[in-house]
Amino acid sequence: MIELRSATVEDAAAIREIYAPYVLHTSVTFEREVPTVEEFRRRIAHTLERFPYLLAVEDGEVLAYCYASPVNERPSAWLSAQLSVYVRQDCRGRGLGRLLYTELERLLRQQGITNLYALVAAPVGENPHLTMDSPRFHAAMGYTEVGRLHRCGEKFGLRMDLTYWEKILEE
Repeated sequence: MIELRSATVEDAAAIREIYAPYVLHTSVTFEREVPTVEEFRRRIAHTLERFPYLLAVEDGEVLAYCYASPVNERPSAWLSAQLSVYVRQDCRGRGLGRLLYTELERLLRQQGITNLYALVAAPVGENPHLTMDSPRFHAAMGYTEVGRLHRCGEKFGLRMDLTYWEKILEE
């Protein structure tokens, strides 16, 4: 049975373990080095000051996580949030991302957030380190691609685009 709960700084090592393969073997994230556990503690604490940071847990093991962050730090952008989700490699395809995003969206609605965004890396040509899983996921969750920065990233010697996805919770 999957339990959703809020992350704490004590979950930093488990979250880092999920994130590390994305840094080391994919172009999903533009980071090149896996942040330390201490850096994850700092990131979790900072996020929780304003936004939810959720975990999907089964039998005490963290299987996936998602969180919201500011789109822009200026006060006029406080109705918007950027979402991120990461699923443990051996747990992909179980619907954990959908489960987490659905709950995160519900919590953000309660906070008065009306506009959701996701930044998604997209391949430029063939890229064995980057699939179309994230764009497909966001489209299935009701997000629309609204912008693209062309060839703005490079990892593993390959260029990639950064796409912007949007979901409006309330008109």
